[in-house]
Amino acid sequence: MDVLGIDVSKAQLTMVLLQGESLTRKTVNNSSSGFRQLAAWLKNRKVRELHACLEATGVYGEAVAECLHDAGYIVSVVNPIQIKAFGRSTMVRTKTDAVDALVIAQFCRAQHPMPWTPAPENVREFRALIRRREALVDMITAEGNRLEAASAKEVRRSIRSVLKALKAELALLEREITDHVDSDPQLRQTIDRLDEIPGVGSLTAMKLVAETNGFTVCTTSRELVAYAGLNPRHYQSGTIVLRQRISRVGNPALRKALFYAAMSAKNRSQYFRPFVDRLKAAGKRPLVIVTAIMRKLLVLAHTLTAKGTRFDPAMAA
Repeated sequence: MDVLGIDVSKAQLTMVLLQGESLTRKTVNNSSSGFRQLAAWLKNRKVRELHACLEATGVYGEAVAECLHDAGYIVSVVNPIQIKAFGRSTMVRTKTDAVDALVIAQFCRAQHPMPWTPAPENVREFRALIRRREALVDMITAEGNRLEAASAKEVRRSIRSVLKALKAELALLEREITDHVDSDPQLRQTIDRLDEIPGVGSLTAMKLVAETNGFTVCTTSRELVAYAGLNPRHYQSGTIVLRQRISRVGNPALRKALFYAAMSAKNRSQYFRPFVDRLKAAGKRPLVIVTAIMRKLLVLAHTLTAKGTRFDPAMAA
C-alpha cells in the first residue's frame, strides 16, 4: 500500500508519497483547487490503495482529510506529539515542511495508525454554517470599525452599503441554521441540553456541537480538553521552570467559544461562584480561573451529551 504524509499549514499542503522504494514530493494550495490537483497527481502516480496521514493541528487539515476519505482512501489524523517523538527516535535534526511531511509518511508506514472517520454529512454541513456565521460576524465588526474611523462621505456611504448587505446575509444564514437544527431532532435536543449549562447560551451550544462534530471527535473528556488546546503545558530544564500555561495546540474556534462562555459564567453565574471563590482564595490569577472554567464547561458539556442527561444545578461545580 502506498503512503502519503501531509504537512498541513493554513495556505498549503506539503506532501511526500512513498511507493515502495520510490519517494515523490508535491505541494498544493490548501483549497478546493489544490485538492483537485492532489487527486490528479495521485491518479498520474497510479495510486490505487493509499494510507494518508496528517497531524491533528486544528481546522486546517479537516478539508483535505475529508476529501481523501471521500475518495476511498484510508486516512489517519494523529497527535502531533506522536510524530515529534517518532522524528526524535529517527534522529531527525532538520525541520522544514518537506522534512515534516517525510517524517509523517515514515511514521505512517512504520506505525500503521488507526483510520480516521469524518463526521456525517449533516454534521459537516452544520459546522460549515456555524463557521460561515462567525466569518460574517467578524466582517460586520471590521466594517463597523472602519465606519467609525471614516470621515469621507463617499467612504462612509460605501461602508454602510456593505454593512447592509452583510447584515442581510447574516439574517438569512441564521434562518438556515435554525431550519437545519429544527430538522434534526437529535441535534435540537443536544443544543437545548447544553443551553441549560450556566454561561452557555444557544449560540455557544451550537458552536460547541459544531466544533466537536457533535462531541464525536474524542472518546474521553481528557482527549477533548487536549483537542481544544486547554491541556496544561509543562516546561522544565535543569533549574528553569516556566509558569504553567495551556498548550493551545488544538481547535481555536472551540477555545474562543468556551472563553466567552467562561467569562459569562465567572461574572454572572451563581453555580460557579463557589468554584471561583475557591480559586481566588488559593491565589489563582483571573485568567487561570477563566481557563479552569473553560475546561469545566467543556467536560460538563461532553458528559451531558455522552450520557444523554440534563444539567442538574445540584451538582457541585
